[in-house]
Amino acid sequence: GSSLSFMREQLLDNNNCVLGILNATGDNGQSYQNREFGAAVCHAMNEWQLHEWLLPEPRLKGSIVVPYEDAEAAVAEIELYAGNPYFVQVLMLSRTSEPPGQKRYWKVYEAAAAAGLPVGVHAFGFGGYPVSGGGWPSYYIEDMVGHAQSSQSFLTSMVIEGVFERVPNLRLVLIEAGFAQVPSLAWRLDKIRNRLKVETPHLKRLPSEYIHDHVWLTTQPMEEPANRAHVLDAIDWIGWDRLLFATDYPHWDYDDPAHVLPMPLAEQKKRDFFLNNAVALYRPK
Repeated sequence: GSSLSFMREQLLDNNNCVLGILNATGDNGQSYQNREFGAAVCHAMNEWQLHEWLLPEPRLKGSIVVPYEDAEAAVAEIELYAGNPYFVQVLMLSRTSEPPGQKRYWKVYEAAAAAGLPVGVHAFGFGGYPVSGGGWPSYYIEDMVGHAQSSQSFLTSMVIEGVFERVPNLRLVLIEAGFAQVPSLAWRLDKIRNRLKVETPHLKRLPSEYIHDHVWLTTQPMEEPANRAHVLDAIDWIGWDRLLFATDYPHWDYDDPAHVLPMPLAEQKKRDFFLNNAVALYRPK
């Protein structure tokens, strides 16, 4: 996973890839409780991406790793790389210290939107609290399944706190938490919001409308029902133009582009799914 030459051989060249977005997760400084140290590690990660991956390989674009728990430091990191053609996204993690729609994070979203960059939210992160609503899980599988729950909580907070109303040009990408849970979440938000309009006068539209207009989702890990064609129902609601193919490379269970789709698709829809949607969103130069 740390070898660019091997990545070229195994993934980029073998699959005729022309655009790949890097998400530098793991021990990247974003969740460090020592905020100054975390900001320094985030900056080091960005410089490492730039010099070890992006400059040598023009098919790759980077995500700006920001210390989002310190909004001022995060804004400074965004502004440092804003306009740099090698970076096309601001990276956050889904498990923040507080609900991500709250005011302490607004400057991060405003800076990303001002720079014309989507905010990608990758699964994982550590905000100092248990990763479930009832405490710490016993098994890693609970943590893995919980990525979808963390993603739903993240999106719910962004919608209900009015972030998309406040930052109307903000684009949000939910990464590595699946996607089939989003339609049911949107339906539930719409139903309950219709009964509780009085407490959210700052929302001018239905939650599902904000989700349709501002949110993109990645395919990894793609849900696989017994009848694999049923996954099309979720994609149809989300919109084929809002779905981005993701590999999760170099993890051992990454999705091979040759085998990821559960059914045959028209050639144009396949091109949109694998490439054109990402090009339209990230606008690589």
